[in-house]
Amino acid sequence: MDFSYPPEVEQVRKELRAWLAENLTDEVIAANRGRGKDEAAFQTLRAWNATMADAGWAAVSWPQEYGGRGAGVLEQLVCAEETTRARVPVHLNVIGMNNIAPAIMQYGTEVQKRTLLPRMMRADDIWCQGMSEPEAGSDLASLRTRAVRDGDHFVVNGQKIWTSLGHRAQWCQLYVRTDPEAPKHKGISCLILDMSLPGIEVRPLVTMSGEADFAEVFFNDVRVPTNALLGPENGGWAIATTTLSHERAGAARLYTEMQNRLQELVTDLADVKIDNRPVLEDPATLRRLGEIAVRIKYLEVLCQRSISAILHGGDAYGTASIAKTIWGEVGQDIAALAFDLIGMDPAGRRWADYRLTSRSLTIAGGTTQINKNITAQRILGLPRS
Repeated sequence: MDFSYPPEVEQVRKELRAWLAENLTDEVIAANRGRGKDEAAFQTLRAWNATMADAGWAAVSWPQEYGGRGAGVLEQLVCAEETTRARVPVHLNVIGMNNIAPAIMQYGTEVQKRTLLPRMMRADDIWCQGMSEPEAGSDLASLRTRAVRDGDHFVVNGQKIWTSLGHRAQWCQLYVRTDPEAPKHKGISCLILDMSLPGIEVRPLVTMSGEADFAEVFFNDVRVPTNALLGPENGGWAIATTTLSHERAGAARLYTEMQNRLQELVTDLADVKIDNRPVLEDPATLRRLGEIAVRIKYLEVLCQRSISAILHGGDAYGTASIAKTIWGEVGQDIAALAFDLIGMDPAGRRWADYRLTSRSLTIAGGTTQINKNITAQRILGLPRS
């Protein structure tokens, strides 16, 4: 693995670190903990997203004409490291920025790019992604939401579920079936949907942690202009795979998040005692912490291998899938350890919440089962069946 940071990349790191030191406030960091429950916190984060966008730090990989810096892979990586280590809240439009925007850049019209992307970056508009359905989760190609041409409109009927920020979104990247007679992968189209259109009903889904980050969305004879089509009609599968490849590439850089969580846990354990003995002197606890630290280091190496593959023309997809799997499992193990030691204590409330939300880590962005299939086929060379 040939992987190093040249001086010009380290200069980007220094510039971003200095800007964050001057602009990132405790209020913004604290708002991240209330993003799913507190309207004031949500609006604080929305303003912060605009601040980052106006300074050119919201989407460094984007082309300059759309508000980015045209940054290369290593510049993107150091920016991800620095923002995560500084505990910068994830962008409200994280799915839009990481997944939908690259698809718009590749398949969208110039009007779509110029109109939609700058507002997405500043969080002036909130975006959601209409993929999962009650009977089409990991198997996206089984989706049933229909779009039937009627003159210069599509008429959409169906349902989506587990739609992140669906109840707050102004726009949706919606996957629909436009040719029911075609093989299931070839009859799908992608629409850029205005969520204010008549016939759309959105119901927030409150998770067991008490947050409302998801929604189910119903479409009843929604008339969508045909110029809202993203890419070619019945070409939605290629757009979906572009979207998902960007999501997994983003997950491959999340080792810094796990380093932060482990550090926070050790800090919170400093004053914890069990049977009048400091828990950080307990051999069993130290062993569990050490095992997690080693696995996080392994995750870092995996992520760097994936980035190295991108730089040198290799297959980054398989390695990124392994990294996604490890990331989810490590996050759940940190949550379990924290809950075992302090989760029932009032001071450990955030760890109790994380114990609940961590169950999604092996589901979101590609389930562990799907990623293991990718590992089996693309890394181990095993047959599909």
